[in-house]
Amino acid sequence: MNLTYEEVGATLTDGHLPSGYAHMDRRVRLGSGSECFERAGAAVLSWAAHRGAGFTVTPDGPAQEGVDVVVSAPLLRIPCRVVRVVRSADRIGFAYGTLRGHPECGEEAFVVELDADGSVWFRVRAFSRPGRWFVRVGGPVARGVQLWVTRRYLRAVVRACADAP
Repeated sequence: MNLTYEEVGATLTDGHLPSGYAHMDRRVRLGSGSECFERAGAAVLSWAAHRGAGFTVTPDGPAQEGVDVVVSAPLLRIPCRVVRVVRSADRIGFAYGTLRGHPECGEEAFVVELDADGSVWFRVRAFSRPGRWFVRVGGPVARGVQLWVTRRYLRAVVRACADAP
C-alpha cells in the first residue's frame, strides 16, 4: 500500500511544512537533562503518546521505519506507515504518514527534543488535508478534533515522564 502524499519526511525538517495542507505544530516542556530526554524518547517510541491519548496501536512494539501500523479508537481505524525514526544526541522520535483509509492525507511527527540549555520538549508537528468525505464535510470541526487529539498526545507524554521512577 502506498502513502497518500508525496512530501515524505517534511515534518522532521527545520523548514516550512508543505503548502496545500493545514499545518499544526505544538510542544510542551517535559523537564530537563539527559535522563528526562532518554525516558521521554523511550516513551514516544513505544507509542505512549497514542496509548495515553486513548488509542490502541497494532502491531505492538516500538516505532520502526517502514512498518505499517493501525491506530484505533472506537469506530475509527487509522492506517499509517512509520516513514522515519530519529535518534540523535538531541532528538528522539518518529514520523508516520497516512495510508489509504486514513481520514486525512499527510504526515505527523512525534519528537522529543533536547535544547542546548538542557530543556526537554515533546513536539507534535503535522501537515494534513482531508482524505475522506467526512473530514472534507467536517472542515473546521476536523481541525478542532486534530488539535484536541494533539493536546491529548502532549498530556500523555507529560504523564508518562512524571510517572517514571
